[in-house]
Amino acid sequence: MFQATKDIFREEGLWGFWRGNVPALLMVMPYTAIQFTVLHKLKTFAAGSSKAENHINLSAYLSYVSGALAGCAATVGSYPFDLLRTILASQGEPKVYPTMRSAFVDIISTRGFRGLYAGLSPTLVEIIPYAGLQFGTYDTFKRWTMDWNRIRSSNTSSTGADNNLSSFQLFVCGLAAGTCAKLVCHPLDVVKKRFQIEGLQRHPKYGARVEHRAYRNMSDALSRIVQAEGWAGLYKGIVPSTVKAAPAGAVTFVAYEYASDWLESILT
Repeated sequence: MFQATKDIFREEGLWGFWRGNVPALLMVMPYTAIQFTVLHKLKTFAAGSSKAENHINLSAYLSYVSGALAGCAATVGSYPFDLLRTILASQGEPKVYPTMRSAFVDIISTRGFRGLYAGLSPTLVEIIPYAGLQFGTYDTFKRWTMDWNRIRSSNTSSTGADNNLSSFQLFVCGLAAGTCAKLVCHPLDVVKKRFQIEGLQRHPKYGARVEHRAYRNMSDALSRIVQAEGWAGLYKGIVPSTVKAAPAGAVTFVAYEYASDWLESILT
């Protein structure tokens, strides 16, 4: 990770760390909006109430299923931007695609509209356990923290049970949930990105190019990666990926909790 940081800074400058940031932002906005909207609708249906305070009482099973379905819906709705982000971030120097528009036009002309959804199948296979684990474990950690608050309140003779978690507690719950989900599902993320950058032209110093249609399907990709790179190949990039995903997920959960509480307060 340290070597990659030095190389990116030396070859591309400070802005190299923000390569692919525009499609990333265009992806994360609809992705997050769709994900939490679907999640809220599913939890409302399961709990019979739109109040967030009633959603925490749902079983762990329903939390996992709701999170998985919400993740699937968000992935399908924002996937082309995820593909463009990965391609722009992976091409290195000299650039093959100077802009997001040039990458979009080339993909459409060479692969057709379906090219914008290259790697969607392994992405969906990844997002089902990832989103399920992330939301399911987050709700579980929240319940455990609430129970801990109630025990602490009773031990200190405080009045009433404390169901309100602090922003720090919410952040820690989100951090733990994001870390657990990423550690379990990272191999599927590696496979997804291999499909996304198939056929991408880049300088040899960035490693062997992934040839177009190098893998027949997801299981073939997994077996070939293990055969060529060992089991460690399925965990390439796990450290920077976790360092990015865990705090990003934690901040997202905290922001969602406060935004949700604020919207409920002004709408009721």
